[in-house]
Amino acid sequence: METHPTLLTVVALALLDSGGRVLMQRRPEARAHGGLWEFPGGKVELGEGPASALVREIAEELAITIDPADFTPLTFATSAEHAGARPLVLLLYTCRRWKGEPVPEPGAALKWLDPEALAALPMPPLDVPLAAALALHVKNPQ
Repeated sequence: METHPTLLTVVALALLDSGGRVLMQRRPEARAHGGLWEFPGGKVELGEGPASALVREIAEELAITIDPADFTPLTFATSAEHAGARPLVLLLYTCRRWKGEPVPEPGAALKWLDPEALAALPMPPLDVPLAAALALHVKNPQ
């Protein structure tokens, strides 16, 4: 019997301020992809949907509260499928309303940037196409 790896779903948030800048997070050095910049978020846990996972992850990582009514799906990226690797899909949402002031988790850093500036940041591979899609979205909202 052939077994297929379980798809790992990860959610991420492009938090946008009133000037259209996006909040990026630098991962703590001791973690996978340490020192790279990413959209805050994390894994969808068993029994969770993407919206509730995003609310939970953002509360954990940034100490702010977001409401699913205030965020919108923007795009996604997938990992290359190869033997032995768990396939991954990374879902990016945008949000312009939240409660609280973003605070980095221990060892992380936060920075507000214009979406066009994201291309110059060192990022994990799946964040790169998400950043490009976000820059296009902010430049040409539809």
